[in-house]
Amino acid sequence: MLLQDCHAIARARRLPFVDEAPLLTLVGRDRYGRRHWLRPDAARALSRLRTAAARDGIDLEVVSSFRSIADQLRIVRRKLARGETLAGILTVNAPPGCSEHHGGGAVDFSVPGGPVLTEDFEGTAAFGWLQGNAGRFGFFLSYPRGNRHGYIYEPWHWCHSGSSD
Repeated sequence: MLLQDCHAIARARRLPFVDEAPLLTLVGRDRYGRRHWLRPDAARALSRLRTAAARDGIDLEVVSSFRSIADQLRIVRRKLARGETLAGILTVNAPPGCSEHHGGGAVDFSVPGGPVLTEDFEGTAAFGWLQGNAGRFGFFLSYPRGNRHGYIYEPWHWCHSGSSD
């Protein structure tokens, strides 16, 4: 029933369904020791992006990457168990099957020691650097303010378009 409700909301919001990436490459570990994976093309682009950022004194930390549809469903269920509403959850998290993370090209960034997955990321030098440079590596900000998908503003969430340089 939950998955059907999520899919109904996705259809009503005209959210695209995203297939899970069939091939993934390890891109490293985060501050919590979790491994992060991306499609090979996105992994190569991320490596080039992070190298360029580091040359400019910017340290970009990956805090989220590939996520399966099953993992997305677990996130929704965990939040429902905490008493959140499905409608509220789906303004912050994509419905299972609709997350850019499923496709292996989405990355959530933070800065070392900084808060994770908050609008505060917008005020960092890292965000400013991404705004000016991410496109050169095929990355774009997926969810700006007032985005057509109905998600909250996510300055930390960047997705690889499948092309770069």
